[in-house]
Amino acid sequence: MRSIKLDAGEKEILEAIERDEFVAVSGRELRAVADAVAARKKDMTLTIRVNSKDINRIKKLAHTRGIPYQSYLSEVIHRVAAAV
Repeated sequence: MRSIKLDAGEKEILEAIERDEFVAVSGRELRAVADAVAARKKDMTLTIRVNSKDINRIKKLAHTRGIPYQSYLSEVIHRVAAAV
């Protein structure tokens, strides 16, 4: 049988499965997960002009959370839009 080479992320997933860290979900739970993933799908580009000091603060906040600042901004926009 041919062995398949896994990248680091795939190995991590396989090891988590082997440790029984994943559980089966019902159709309703699976739909909720699929809806959450779809809600975060980025399908539009936004160009805006902002104050450089604000962007520098946002970059620092994103860095402390370990994520790219554009992803952080996207999440902030999503949360504001979802709260309306």
